[in-house]
Amino acid sequence: MRVVGLMSGTSYDAVDAAACDLEYRAGDGTLHLTPLGMVSEPYPDGLRAALAAALPPSATTLADVCRLDTRIGQEFGRLAVRADRELCGGRTELIASHGQTVYHWAADGRVHGTLQLGEPAWIAEATGCPVVSGFRPRDVAAGGQGAPLVSLIDLMLLRGRPGVPAALNIGGIANVTVVPRTGDPMAFDTGPGNALIDAAVRELTGGRLAYDADGALGAAGRVHEALLEYLLAEPYYRLPAPRTTGKELFHGEYLRARLTGFGQLPPQDVVATLTRLTARTVADALRPLGATEVFASGGGVRNPTLTGMLRAELGGAELRTSEELGLPAAAKEGYAFAVLGYLTLHGLPGNAPGCTGAAGPRVLGSITPGSRPLQLPAKPTRAPGSLTVGAPVRR
Repeated sequence: MRVVGLMSGTSYDAVDAAACDLEYRAGDGTLHLTPLGMVSEPYPDGLRAALAAALPPSATTLADVCRLDTRIGQEFGRLAVRADRELCGGRTELIASHGQTVYHWAADGRVHGTLQLGEPAWIAEATGCPVVSGFRPRDVAAGGQGAPLVSLIDLMLLRGRPGVPAALNIGGIANVTVVPRTGDPMAFDTGPGNALIDAAVRELTGGRLAYDADGALGAAGRVHEALLEYLLAEPYYRLPAPRTTGKELFHGEYLRARLTGFGQLPPQDVVATLTRLTARTVADALRPLGATEVFASGGGVRNPTLTGMLRAELGGAELRTSEELGLPAAAKEGYAFAVLGYLTLHGLPGNAPGCTGAAGPRVLGSITPGSRPLQLPAKPTRAPGSLTVGAPVRR
């Protein structure tokens, strides 16, 4: 089956579309993925500004939510059409859309609800393909955190590796999946990935810059140890796993409140300190679990200052990238949701209950039919236990 996975992360800067061929080899329980490539487009400036203005802790209206749901769905639909044309030769059979997370209702160690915008009807109408969307709520309804859902794909990729392998995604929020030598796998959000770094860069440059390109600001600064210790006192870091968070906690106002009392720090020192915070909290989360190798993906991989600090913080654990598993760091989550959409269409669970905390395996999401009558494929007799990645198709 030829599938396009659509994704926009907590940095809400762009929409990514990753296309692949998926083939299930039931005899050995292996799902084989052949990457077909990725296309990406930034949100139009007006839409990104409207999205930023509506996100917590800002107030918003139902009219704003309706407009955002529609416009994000239309942007996803336009990119899906492009991916079908440029990557799939017009032969896409399924679209899997994560949508845009706008609120993750976490309180008292539980997730009570989660909201992703990007109405799938616009995607189905634009492409004519069936669309699987709304992946997270079913896991939440079953008592899970609704995240990180990529943990199931991480487990399928990492099982059988020597030592204690871990997967790390550094988006706006950072999350990890760890496969221990004995016992159950674990997955959770460690805390901010790029969220506070990006917020500081926007604040300290008056909006001229949206992120720390190539880690230049962080590299030019010095870590302010007193500020770092104050930031590390955040109670979230001591919550037991599974735990998840989002920009409902780690946002610009959160940062401004914690900088109060530290005077006029040089901007580069603030960015360096926040970069170290991300590296430290990731390493602090992985160290007790005995991780021996860490496969990183997400936008944070493009920040050499962050990866350098992370490598130093991890000590004996080797920092690698998801490319070594066959999935480009920028496209891994898009491919992961393509796999989750494939599982849903085949009536197979898409969560890892031991990682999210859900009461059991659940088929995730909802299906919006395309232009033809919806015909569901036969459900396999068992779910795939491993994922192999083939050589990408060159175009």
